[in-house]
Order: sequence, then C-alpha cells, then structure tokens
Amino acid sequence: QVQLVESGGGLVQAGGSLRLSCVASGSISSGNLMRWYRQAPGKQRELVAAITSGGSTNYAPSVKGRFTISRDNARNTVYLQMSGLKFEDTAVYYCRYTATYDSWGQGTQVTVSS
Repeated sequence: QVQLVESGGGLVQAGGSLRLSCVASGSISSGNLMRWYRQAPGKQRELVAAITSGGSTNYAPSVKGRFTISRDNARNTVYLQMSGLKFEDTAVYYCRYTATYDSWGQGTQVTVSS
C-alpha cells in the first residue's frame, strides 16, 4: 500500500504563505484521487482540496482563491500552496490517497498567528 508523508507545516503570521508537500511511497501517476484535509482542535476533519489523476481540482469554499493543490506524478508528490493565511486556517493538515483503498498521512501542523 502507498504510504504518505506530509511536510511543510509550521508557524506563520496571518497573511503569509506556506507550501505543504505529501510524498507517496509508490507511484501516484494514475487511477487515484489525492486530497488534503484539515482538522482544527475540537472540530471535525474537513476536506480542503482535491486533485484527480488527470489534474482536475476542487476546493472548499473557505480556501478557494487562496489555496492551490497540484501534483507532480514524476516525484509522487502532491502539494498544497497556501497563501493569504488566516488564523482560522490553523489545523493539522492531512494528505489522503484514494484508489482501490484509502491511505492517510500522519499530518503536519499549520499554525497561523493573528
């Protein structure tokens, strides 16, 4: 099974930017959906962005226009470029791979100071 490792989180001031990476242990070149989720303290995990193998994308309304999901299949990596960060973007961000099975990463913390 594909295993996922997220990185790139950290502490950033409101209005700043971060780029998260999700590296898969195997090929993600076809037949899958890659998604970023986040979970803030005391809240349910929510979908942030998704990208198909063909490159079609979808975003949560709260991040549309500020976040960009992309993938580099040659590097088995999915990215989440986040700009215009807000305090309410503070959460643990998780990567999810869906094909014939699901796989989740361990998460990376993003903290936005107001």
